[in-house]
Amino acid sequence: MKRTIFFKNKPKIIGTSSIAGPKESNGSLKEFIETKLSDDMYGEKTFEKAESRMLFTAIKNSIINSKKTAKDVDAIISGDLLNQIIASTFSARNFPCGYLGVYNACATFTEALTLGATLIDGGYLDTVVCATSSHFSSAERQYRYPLELGCTRPPQSQWTVTGAGASVLSMQGNGPKIISATIGKVVDFGVTDANNMGAAMASAAADTIFNHLNDCGFSSDEYDLIVTGDLGTLGSRIVKDLLWEKGFDVEKQHVDCGELIYNICEDEYQGGSGAGCSSVVFNSYLYQRLREKKLNKILLVATGALLSSVSSQQGESIPGIAHAVAVEC
Repeated sequence: MKRTIFFKNKPKIIGTSSIAGPKESNGSLKEFIETKLSDDMYGEKTFEKAESRMLFTAIKNSIINSKKTAKDVDAIISGDLLNQIIASTFSARNFPCGYLGVYNACATFTEALTLGATLIDGGYLDTVVCATSSHFSSAERQYRYPLELGCTRPPQSQWTVTGAGASVLSMQGNGPKIISATIGKVVDFGVTDANNMGAAMASAAADTIFNHLNDCGFSSDEYDLIVTGDLGTLGSRIVKDLLWEKGFDVEKQHVDCGELIYNICEDEYQGGSGAGCSSVVFNSYLYQRLREKKLNKILLVATGALLSSVSSQQGESIPGIAHAVAVEC
C-alpha cells in the first residue's frame, strides 16, 4: 500500500512569511524570522486574538512577498490548535478567497502543503496559501493548565511555539518545488503523558519517513535534511532509534524544528512544539536556505499529537500522525 503522491507538475513555493513571539525571536533562528514581536499579546486583549492576528499577518505578508495580491489567491488552507480552529477561521474572514480549515494538531502545516500542492498539481486551483499558527499561552490553558496556576513544567515537556508561518503555492513564479508528499497514518505508541509530546509523536514520524523512503526507493542520503516538526530533543532520539531498527540511518540528515527554534539551554526543556513550530522554521530558515541553494532537497515531516483535554482526562493514550513533503530548490 503506497501513501506517497508524486506531483507531475511540481508546484512552486513562490513566497513565504513568518512571525514569532519574543522568546522565538530571540532564539537560534532570530535572523531569519521576518516579523519579530516584542509582546506576545500583539496589541490584543486575549491570547487567542493575538494568535489570530499573527496568522493574518503571516498570510498577508506571504502574499506580498510572492508578488501576488489577495485577489490572485484561490484558497487559503489553514489550521491551528484552538477549538474549532478559530485563529484560522477568524483570519480567513479578512480575505476574499475560498477557505479550507484543516486540523492534524502540530502536523497541520504539512497536511496543508499536501492538500495545496495536490489541488494545484491537478489543475483545480492556480494559487493557494498554506498556513498554521500556535501560541504558548492559548495552547497551555487549552491542553494542560490555566497559566494562573503556575504549574511546574516536567523535564520531558516542550514549549509551544508562539508564531505563525505561511507559504504561497503556485505554478507561476520562481521558488523551491514540492515534488512529492507522503500521507501519514494514525499511530498509537501507548503514551499517556500529555506533557511528553515527543515520545507520543515519534512513532508516527518514523512510520511516515520509512514509508516515504520505501515508496520512493530512496536511502536517507537522498535528502540534505530530513526535518521533523515538533519532536524536540527526546522525540528526535526516539525517531532515530526507530528508523535504525527499520534499516535506515538518519543520524546525519535528521534535524528537528523544535530543537532548532530555541537556544540550547536547560530552561528550554525538550524544545519547541505547536502547529506554528514547523511553519515558522520552514517559512524562515529552511525556505531561505533553499532559495540560496545552500540546501538542495529536504523532507519536511511535521508531527502531531492527536489528543484533547477531554481524552487525556479520560485516560486515553495519545495517537500521533506525521505528513511528509519533499521540497527541492
